[in-house]
Amino acid sequence: MLQNTGKLAGCTFFITGASRGIGKAIALKAARDGANVVIAAKTADPHPKLPGTIYTAAAEIEAAGGRALPCIVDVRDEKQINDAVEQAIEKFGGIDILVNNASAINLTGTVDTPMKKVDLMLGINLRGTYLTSRLCIPHLLKSKNPHILNLSPPLNLNPIWFKNHTAYTIAKYGMSMCVLGMAEEFKGSIAVNALWPKTAIQTAAMDMLGGAEVGKQCRKVEIMADAAYAIFNKPTSFTGQFAIDEDILKKEGIKDFDVYAVEPGHPLLPDFFLDEQPEELVKQMEEHGATPVFKSGKTRADSATPGPIADTFNIIRGVLNPEIVKSTQGVYRFDLSGEHAGVWYLDLKNDAGSAGSGEPPAKADVVMTMDSADFIKMFSGKLKPTMAFMSGKLKIKGDMGLAIKMEKMMAMMKSKL
Repeated sequence: MLQNTGKLAGCTFFITGASRGIGKAIALKAARDGANVVIAAKTADPHPKLPGTIYTAAAEIEAAGGRALPCIVDVRDEKQINDAVEQAIEKFGGIDILVNNASAINLTGTVDTPMKKVDLMLGINLRGTYLTSRLCIPHLLKSKNPHILNLSPPLNLNPIWFKNHTAYTIAKYGMSMCVLGMAEEFKGSIAVNALWPKTAIQTAAMDMLGGAEVGKQCRKVEIMADAAYAIFNKPTSFTGQFAIDEDILKKEGIKDFDVYAVEPGHPLLPDFFLDEQPEELVKQMEEHGATPVFKSGKTRADSATPGPIADTFNIIRGVLNPEIVKSTQGVYRFDLSGEHAGVWYLDLKNDAGSAGSGEPPAKADVVMTMDSADFIKMFSGKLKPTMAFMSGKLKIKGDMGLAIKMEKMMAMMKSKL
């Protein structure tokens, strides 16, 4: 791992989304140098599903040797950001480094992505990054070695990175376009760069996207923290770069990357936006014994707002096994309406089975259309599929035999919960 040098002592960081994950890891790395960290994040009260708050993060930062200022900030709210910036100036006297880390993700296709999710991603990823940068720049210009670092990908215009999740790609590329423009606008004054992981990173969002088993295919958040640290120690002439964590660290002399792996030696899941032919990468990973959960975007979930449907599918993924797949042999698609509208799938036909948001990885044998509230009742055992169908709450298209099998399959699952 990259060793701390102490060069960031006294520097003030403004990090969005720093209560957990990569944002917190970057904060802790800086804290070990004795840096000041403004934790600009939404989570003030403990979340039932996600670990950490701005206050627990602040305690960890101070225990690591830094000084912390926890601020309740929704990056879509200009007043909240401005208030946090003013508090930072009052407490620490300035801002030296801005990390735009806060992000929302929803990996669904155009028709299956409600506008409220589109607005959420654009509001947090694009608008939030632009707005936070705009409010911090006047103070960054007063720093001796100011940096803006956006956690966003290189601008890869291969259509494959758009076709499965156009809204998410637009929102994430918006962050990268901020780098492109602001790096040129503030050349010589502020270093503006992007940082993206070469492989998937184990975070709460990744667990929601891929389930519990995805961790084996990931690296730890520390690799991103070390790469960010290397960038912050560079002069402002290092700007306009779309850096990849592994590439940055190789240039710093790091040779052993197993130390960053969740499970050293296990094949790793390549991250989005980096490769020309992700399907070929999936094939290579499968040949090496890995399970590429995303399958080019076909396993999807919403990490910004998990909700009861995502919770149900997390439980389903946890109990899938060859026995259930063998006894069912069907691919189900669920078209849900109501409060938690969306498209979900359950593949009980291929490999060890899979489940998630969006289109199924293979053609659906059965399409079930129903209200999301009735779906929850159905999988909790409060509403049988046959009764739902007979009462008109459930519409079925496709193999009726497999639809009837649903009850037996759910009973088998329930016994394993």
